[in-house]
Amino acid sequence: MGENIVLLKSKKFAVRIVNLYRYLCENKKEYVLSKQLLRSGTSIGANLSEATCAMSDKDFLAKNYIAFKECAETQYWLELLFETEYLSEQEYRSICSDCDELKKLLSSITKTTKEKG
Repeated sequence: MGENIVLLKSKKFAVRIVNLYRYLCENKKEYVLSKQLLRSGTSIGANLSEATCAMSDKDFLAKNYIAFKECAETQYWLELLFETEYLSEQEYRSICSDCDELKKLLSSITKTTKEKG
């Protein structure tokens, strides 16, 4: 059940990331940091999708942990974009809160899976 929620939230987050990438390229003419953000921000959901087809608990845990690490990397790129003034404080706080929520969910899933195994 929790995995379905995190899958849905990660996809919605990926859509936000794609839209932010477009905005940064078209309006701010920023192409380097935004490309890194696009890669890590969309990778979260991709890894979670792979986890749904995991062949074992170990495989499931590995994919979820990769998604967790991609989430942490995404936070880094968001912070950098904010601190270099490509994102306003309001834009940063909005998308960062979604990223924080995903990171907490992923942390919970990895802990629960580890405890079961």
